[in-house]
Amino acid sequence: MTAKAIMIQGTTSNAGKSIFAAGLCRWLRLRGKRVAPFKPQNMSLNSAVAVDGGEIGRAQAMQALACGIDPTTDMNPVLLKPNSMTGSQIIVNGRSIGNMDAKQYHSRKPEMMQYVLESFARLSTQYDYIVIEGAGSPAEINLREGDIANMGFAEAIDCPVLLIADIEQGGVFAHLYGTLALLSRSERKRVLAMVINKFRGDPGLLTSGIDWLEKRTGKSVLGVLPYLTDLNLEAEDSLSSRARKHVPAPLENQLRICVVRTPRVSNDTDFDALCEHPQVHLQFVDANAPLPPADLVILPGSKNVRDDLDVLLANGWKEKLLRHVRYGGKLLGICGGFQMLGRALHDPLGLESSAGSSSGFGFLELETTLEPEKRLARVSGSMTIEDAPVSGYEIHMGVSQGHALQRPFVTLADRTVDGALSEDDSIAGTYLHGLFDSPQACKALLRWAGLQKPQELNLRQLHEARLDNLADALNRYLHLEVVERALGM
Repeated sequence: MTAKAIMIQGTTSNAGKSIFAAGLCRWLRLRGKRVAPFKPQNMSLNSAVAVDGGEIGRAQAMQALACGIDPTTDMNPVLLKPNSMTGSQIIVNGRSIGNMDAKQYHSRKPEMMQYVLESFARLSTQYDYIVIEGAGSPAEINLREGDIANMGFAEAIDCPVLLIADIEQGGVFAHLYGTLALLSRSERKRVLAMVINKFRGDPGLLTSGIDWLEKRTGKSVLGVLPYLTDLNLEAEDSLSSRARKHVPAPLENQLRICVVRTPRVSNDTDFDALCEHPQVHLQFVDANAPLPPADLVILPGSKNVRDDLDVLLANGWKEKLLRHVRYGGKLLGICGGFQMLGRALHDPLGLESSAGSSSGFGFLELETTLEPEKRLARVSGSMTIEDAPVSGYEIHMGVSQGHALQRPFVTLADRTVDGALSEDDSIAGTYLHGLFDSPQACKALLRWAGLQKPQELNLRQLHEARLDNLADALNRYLHLEVVERALGM
C-alpha cells in the first residue's frame, strides 16, 4: 500500500509551515488515521536524535509527536546545519557526510533527491497518510533547477500542495499572488488551495481581498487562521525571534536565568521548558551585550564551538562569568557550552572550522578534541544533583578528557558518566540536550540555581494539549473537506 500525501509550502520562511503541518498531523491522528510527517530537506540548527540513532530536524520530531509515533531518520532524510556564512554540515539519513558550500551541495542535488525518494518510499509502506513540509519558498526561481525541497519533490511524487502565507509580516496578498505567478504551469496546477495565517482582528476585513485573490488566481482560500496565542511548539530556528521579543522585568521571587546567544548557537529548544516556567525569568543575551543580574547563566550548544568561543572571549565573557560565579551565581554549559568551560578545545582535522586549537575559559579541568564520528544517542540516567532522573539526547563530535570528569554531572543508565560538576557545586557541564524537559531534573536544577520551592512543569503534556488545540483550530477555521477530498477520505 502507498500512503496518500499532501505537501505544505510557504510563501516565505517562517510562514507557519511547521506548525500547520503538525496541526494537520494531529487532526488526522484524532480521526484515527495512521499518519507520519516528512520533510525532504531541512536547514536548521535545532536537531533531535531519532529512535533509529540518526539526526533529524527538531520540527519533524515535534510533528512525529503530533502523529503519536516515534521520530525516525526517514522523516527528514536531508538536514543542512549551517556552520559558516556559506557552508553547512550535510546530514543524510541521519549521519554526517561532511561539510559543503552552496555550490558543492547544489552539484549533488540529484544524489540527494534519490535519498529523499527512498526515504519517502519506505514511509509510504508504513502509514496511510503523509504530511510533507516544504522549505523556504517554492518561488525561489534561482533554486528551481534540481529542487528537492518544494515543487521539485511535489512533482516527483505527484502530490497536491497547500500554500500558506503569514499576514502578520504584511503583504499577504502580494506574497500569495506573486508566488503563484512565479510557479510553472504544472506547479500552479497542483496547488490545491491557499491559507492565510496569523490574522489578528475581524476576518471580514479580508473578504474583498480574498475575493480578488481567488478570482485572479483561480485558487480558493482554505480559510484564515487567527493568531493563536499560547502555541509554543518546537521550531526549526526560534532563538532569533525569541531574542527580538521584549523581555519584561523579572517578577518578585522569579529565578533569573540568562542564556548567552552566540552567532552559531544550536538546539535552543533546550530552553523551551524554561520559557514556560512561571517561576523563571529567562533572558537571551547577545555576545556583545553586558551580562544582567542573574542566578544562573547558561552557555548553550554551538555548531562552531571554537569560533563562538573566540567571540565570547573577545567580548570579555571570561571576566563576566568569573564575576558572576564569584558573587554566588551558578554556571551551566550544555554540549558546546560545556566544551568551552574546559582549558582547551582541539580541532586537528578542521571539522567545524580551520584546523587548530583554542584556549577555553579554564573553569573546569578538562580538554576536548573533535573527532570525525559524531555521537548520536538518546540517553537516560540520574543527575549528581539530588540524584534526579533525567533523559535527553547527545549530538556532538567532541571527546572530553580530564580530572573534572571524575565528578560527573550525570550517571547514565548503562553506568557510563557524562559531564562534570565543580568541587564547589557552582559550575556544571553536560553533553545532554533536553535536560529541562525532564520534570524532576528541571526542579532539581532550578533548586540548585537558587529557587527554593520550584513547581513541576511537564513540557510534553503541554505540547500534547497544544497540538490538540491546534488541530481544533484548523478544524474550526479551515475548510478541511477540501483536504479530505484530496486525500481520498
